[in-house]
Amino acid sequence: MKTYPFNALVSRMKYIRRWSLMHAARPETLSEHTAETAILAHTLCLIAQQVTGTPVRPETVAVAALYHDAPEILTGDMPTPVKYKNERIHTAYKALETESAVAMLGLLPPALRQPMAGYVTGRTLTEAESRLLKAADRLSALIKCIEEVQAGNREFAAALEQQKGALAAMHCPEADYFLERMLPCYSQNLDELTQTGD
Repeated sequence: MKTYPFNALVSRMKYIRRWSLMHAARPETLSEHTAETAILAHTLCLIAQQVTGTPVRPETVAVAALYHDAPEILTGDMPTPVKYKNERIHTAYKALETESAVAMLGLLPPALRQPMAGYVTGRTLTEAESRLLKAADRLSALIKCIEEVQAGNREFAAALEQQKGALAAMHCPEADYFLERMLPCYSQNLDELTQTGD
C-alpha cells in the first residue's frame, strides 16, 4: 500500500529553529511561530470583519497561516538580513520556496493535492487576506522580539525596531488596532492578564 509522508514532514516544523543567526533567551521553533501566526491571523480577520468592515474569511486565513512557512521544512529558515540582502537573492529564495511547496504537495495523496495547494502556496487568499496574514506574520516576529528584549536580550533590539517599522509601513488598520489595544498586554504578568473586567 502506498503511503504519503506530507503530514509527517509538516510535523518536523518543531525541529526548525527560527532566528538562527541570533542568540535567543528562549529558542523559537517554526511550529511555535506558525501556531502563533495562525492565532494572530484569525484575530486580525475578526477585527477586519467586526471593526474595519473588510470582508475576509478568518478560518481560511488561519489555516493558510498554519502552512505559510511550510516550505522552510525543506529550505530551512533563511535569516532576514540574508533573504532581503538584494533582489537577486530574494528572487532566488522565493523560487526555492515555490519548488519546496511543489515537492511537498507531491507527498500528498493525489486527491488532496489541489485542495491543499491553495493553503501551502497562499493562493487561496484574497489580496486583503494575504495582507492580514503578512501582518500576523510580522506581529508574531514583533512579539518574539519584545519577549527577548524584556528578558534582557539586547540581541533583538534592532530586530524589534525593524519589525515596528515594517508593521507601520504596511498601513494595516487591523494591525494598528491590535498594536494599540492588544499588544500592550504582552508585557503583563499572569495575574494582570487574568483579572476580570472590561
